[in-house]
Amino acid sequence: MLSKHFLLTVTRWVLIGGIIGLIIGSTTALLLHTNDFLGELRKQTSWLILFLPLGGLLIGYMYMTFGPSGGVDLYKGNNLVIEGVQGKGKVLRRMGPIVYLGTFITVLFGGSTGREGAAIQMGGSVAEAVIRFFKINEIDTKILLMSGISAGFGAAFGTPVTGAVFGMEMTAVGKLKYEAIVPCLTASFIGHFITEKVWGVEHESFIIQSVPELSVLAFAKVIFLAVIFSFISVLYCQLRHGIHQISEKYTKKNHMLRAFVGGIIIVGLTYLVGSYEYNGRGLEMLEQSFTHDVPPFAFLAKLVFTAVTLGTGFVGGEAIPLFFIGATLGNTLYQFFDLPMSFLAALGMIAVFCGGANTPIAAFLLAVEMFDGKGLEYFFTACLVSYIFSGHHGLWPSQTIYEPKSRLYQTVSGETIKKAEQKNKGST
Repeated sequence: MLSKHFLLTVTRWVLIGGIIGLIIGSTTALLLHTNDFLGELRKQTSWLILFLPLGGLLIGYMYMTFGPSGGVDLYKGNNLVIEGVQGKGKVLRRMGPIVYLGTFITVLFGGSTGREGAAIQMGGSVAEAVIRFFKINEIDTKILLMSGISAGFGAAFGTPVTGAVFGMEMTAVGKLKYEAIVPCLTASFIGHFITEKVWGVEHESFIIQSVPELSVLAFAKVIFLAVIFSFISVLYCQLRHGIHQISEKYTKKNHMLRAFVGGIIIVGLTYLVGSYEYNGRGLEMLEQSFTHDVPPFAFLAKLVFTAVTLGTGFVGGEAIPLFFIGATLGNTLYQFFDLPMSFLAALGMIAVFCGGANTPIAAFLLAVEMFDGKGLEYFFTACLVSYIFSGHHGLWPSQTIYEPKSRLYQTVSGETIKKAEQKNKGST
């Protein structure tokens, strides 16, 4: 028979997870509607790109003025939310509003960014506010912060099941905290419902026209492609973190200066490639990669644009850029593999995201929800392969390696991605 303590705890998780979902559903709808409006405005007035360096100054000023608090640096972004779940850091309530403003500025002036970073950080910010209001204990605080992550991700992409699992899987490599499933699932589904049904947000639709028949040859091709996609995810992560470290070193962490210089570089790159397709979110080319040929080096251009944008202090998310990189790379590889174009674009989209996020289960569920369960055997295989071959690298250096992906990587349990990468560099 269920104990009174069990019932009270589950009820508390459901109620608070529901409150977090209600708030995040509305704030995420605001994020998506505003980003759409600003993205369209930028496309209609292409000269706005010239103001990106000034936008960088403004973002840097916000983070330098309102970000630091008791040793906490809001520029850690998603890493700060992860550290909050791990009990190593403190999530600040003002994180959400600041990252929203920063994301709006980045999108308006043409920085290459996405949405889930802002949604996740707002999720952590709202969860922290709710936790303080109800005076939640430390153990439940960690669980409910996960539900904030879940609500943000599920609402941002219209994938509530993925959102629920992503919140539990994001913070540690090789670990899924099943205890958090009740509040995470509640927050993700309610957040998704509020975003779509109440505020009328329409999420992007990616359709796989056809899937190859199951065969040994097809699986061999998928495995080989997944390895390529995993290496691309590592390339992006290394470049993005490298630019971040170098820009902080030479500007002595003057975020205004580093973002100003980053903005100048993006403006230069934009005029160098002669296209605005790699500014903003790039949703049009992302969708086009499922149906028509795209420039063969589009994936590389987006990789560089995003690494410079986020590495120099602009803010937003990395999921949409990784989707773009993977889908356009898959589109390019269509010329060399006898597989359907839309399938290759979808495979690249999921596998590159998986390799960067280190969330194989959430990435697989993302494929199931986004592509109506088509080709699930191939996507499951691709996610596992990308997860293994990407090694101990990732978008978020604060992720803890609960269990090494393989003993061949010579990484011990309990290290963070950041420490594992530093060890690998020191041994080479």
